[in-house]
Amino acid sequence: MAISTSTAPVNAPAGRRGTPAGGRLFWTFLVTSIAAFMVSLDNLVVTNALPSIRSDLNAGLSGLEWTVNAYTLTFAVLLLPAAALGDRYGRRRVFLAGLTLFTFASAAAALAPGIDALIVARAVQGAGAAVVLPLSLTLLSTSVPAARRGAALGVWGAASGLAVALGPLVGGAVTQGMSWQWIFWLNVPIGLVLLPIALRRLPESLGPRGRLDVAGVVLAAGGLFGVVLGVVRAGEFGWGSTEVVLSIAVGALLLAGFLLRERRTAAPMLPLPLFRRRSFSITNGVSLAMSFGMFGAIFLLAQFMQTVQGLSPLEAGLRTLPWTAMPVLIAPMAGRLVDRLGGRPLLVTGLALQAVSIAWIAVVTSPTVAFSSLVLPFVLAGVGMSLFFVPVATVVMNSVPADRQGVASGTNNAIREVGGVFGVAVLATIFSHAGGYASGQQFVAGLEPALWVAAAVVAVGALAALALPGRRSATVSALPARQSDVREAAHAPVPAPAPVSVLAAAAVAAGHA
Repeated sequence: MAISTSTAPVNAPAGRRGTPAGGRLFWTFLVTSIAAFMVSLDNLVVTNALPSIRSDLNAGLSGLEWTVNAYTLTFAVLLLPAAALGDRYGRRRVFLAGLTLFTFASAAAALAPGIDALIVARAVQGAGAAVVLPLSLTLLSTSVPAARRGAALGVWGAASGLAVALGPLVGGAVTQGMSWQWIFWLNVPIGLVLLPIALRRLPESLGPRGRLDVAGVVLAAGGLFGVVLGVVRAGEFGWGSTEVVLSIAVGALLLAGFLLRERRTAAPMLPLPLFRRRSFSITNGVSLAMSFGMFGAIFLLAQFMQTVQGLSPLEAGLRTLPWTAMPVLIAPMAGRLVDRLGGRPLLVTGLALQAVSIAWIAVVTSPTVAFSSLVLPFVLAGVGMSLFFVPVATVVMNSVPADRQGVASGTNNAIREVGGVFGVAVLATIFSHAGGYASGQQFVAGLEPALWVAAAVVAVGALAALALPGRRSATVSALPARQSDVREAAHAPVPAPAPVSVLAAAAVAAGHA
């Protein structure tokens, strides 16, 4: 994964008196990698706990949607401003605040007496994770000597990617062995141990004091919440209901206001001029499509395995490994193919395989379908995901000037998060309209059309990826072409990978090791 060099610290102290440089580096590497693993794990760890949460808290489908989306939505909105906060107020200080927030929100989630309290806790968790993940990368990057930075960041990315791959399995094992509350309780002792170590051992550093687009954050958060709320409620009240129409309309107006502000403000949170570049726009569009299909499908399939087929949470987690863990195996080969073929062939192939596999699952799924009938499409889905995630960071980086790569990466990752949010919301709405939880057959009746929509969206992404420029054009577009891009870069925050993209981080790390 390309890492922007603009994370270099400004006014960074030499470290605490008496602490050797090697010791500081060890503790920085340990704390940032464990923190990244912890917040990344929570992105998918809840999937195989959803049936237990539904039963224990008497939650409906919309409650389960928000249990997943509350975390992802706050992360997507706050990811871009998080690095700017660290640059302004101190990266260690803001990292500690985010880690504290995440730790206590995890305890609140474990203690939640009802689904509403759990959703609020998950939203606060996502806010903490949005701070922890990018700043853990920045703290590590600014602490490691240039000669060792690639290896250190590769291990950081691998740890984060492994967390996403293991999320469904860990969630299933913990839910079955103890209870769903323990998937959140596990974060608490880890966070409480990391906090004093981070306070004592991590070096403090500052970055460029750019302006914070607070109004942009508020408009984006309100707009996304309004649209997603409307989509979620559509399954219960219908698309034509006043509540749904009003919610979507208000959300759309807020998002329009956000885009208008981003065009006019001197320090935009979302760099709209970058979208004039064809490669950047297309890559973000196909990234959204990929996350839409992947997250939406996994959300429903995790419940199908337990609710319909009667599998335990652990058994369901093990059955998803051919899908979620495949990047670990495929990444080395895919990484070499990127160097030879460029990003476009792999993106197109990866999206096409993902679309075919989801459609395949839709065809063969029945209340009594054998796991042997799902293994091959799961493996194809995992291969497709690997082929997509390995080159996507490189394509994004090559599509913009070098001094805009940090904000370009953060924008792409945030858009992927938003794609996952809408994937869960839209597919769950389709599911509830066509089926439900009353019986296995009714569940499948809702699952099938939802999977077909997921496959169609990913297939559109594959077709769009065909319009990406080839290797020669992509390389040329990476050169700074306009002075306006260079001027805007001075105010751009430097974000880090989002949770959805940590599979990519692991894949890229393995592919270029």
